[in-house]
Amino acid sequence: MKLFYSPDYVRAEYAFDTTRKARWVAESLQADPIAGGEFVAPEPVSEAALCELHDPAYVAAVRTGEPRALAESQGFRWDALLWPSVRASTGGAIAAAEVALREGCAGSLSSGLHHAWRYQGKGYCTFNGLALAASHALASGANSVLILDLDAHCGGGTHSLVAPEPRIRHADIAVDPFDYYTPTAANSFELVRDAARYLPAVRELLSRLESGGGYDLCLYNAGMDPHEGSAEGGLAGITEETLAERERLVFAWCRARALPVAFVLAGGYVSPRLPQEQLVALHRLTVEAAATTHGSA
Repeated sequence: MKLFYSPDYVRAEYAFDTTRKARWVAESLQADPIAGGEFVAPEPVSEAALCELHDPAYVAAVRTGEPRALAESQGFRWDALLWPSVRASTGGAIAAAEVALREGCAGSLSSGLHHAWRYQGKGYCTFNGLALAASHALASGANSVLILDLDAHCGGGTHSLVAPEPRIRHADIAVDPFDYYTPTAANSFELVRDAARYLPAVRELLSRLESGGGYDLCLYNAGMDPHEGSAEGGLAGITEETLAERERLVFAWCRARALPVAFVLAGGYVSPRLPQEQLVALHRLTVEAAATTHGSA
């Protein structure tokens, strides 16, 4: 199973979980490998490809830093290394989708960046890797793509970009109302505010997705920020055991349907209740579930 990662993912000078976490996870996997994982450096996404979904003026602002307010609309202080960082991490999401279509499963240690909109960034998300990867998969021959978003926060940016495309189905369960939106009839969105409801909601969503017909690819935005200790998004009562079961459910569901799956490591934020090593362990749950399920398929 290919895992896309490059040190360029974390080149931006602005130090924050989103701009550093991929390195933490990569270093953990290098020190204590999960059987079946193979690191691969992705090709950075081109400016032209970014402009297929994002406004060219916004893309240029991220590249140049001007206008500064637009370049920093995701919430990071701009520096010249932000551009190669986001090109690399977005390229990883696209590469994971491309390889999953051929090989059944792949992942990127980048986030899906589901809050980025066409004209600006939002919520630590510069470019929308989920929407770009889905669009690339369609261009590569997929007839139908499922985006399964289980980050703590709502995927309003993704919704804004993919809702007009009938070949993409967006299914979203959140536990925090940030980036709230109203889904179209063809898509699914639920805001869960009780931890006891979380796993049943995931099971029910996967069951409902059966009625959507066949998919050629699942893009899985595997957020660990629902964890009760996460500095942002956490919901009391959602534990490591909850999230481990969620990962088993998702990858088993994909395997049972012979559905190729590409995953990205979405939200998860260090706090006194969720130290860095524990956050990394949570993200390892996704890689382990993917590798175990894919390897036994």
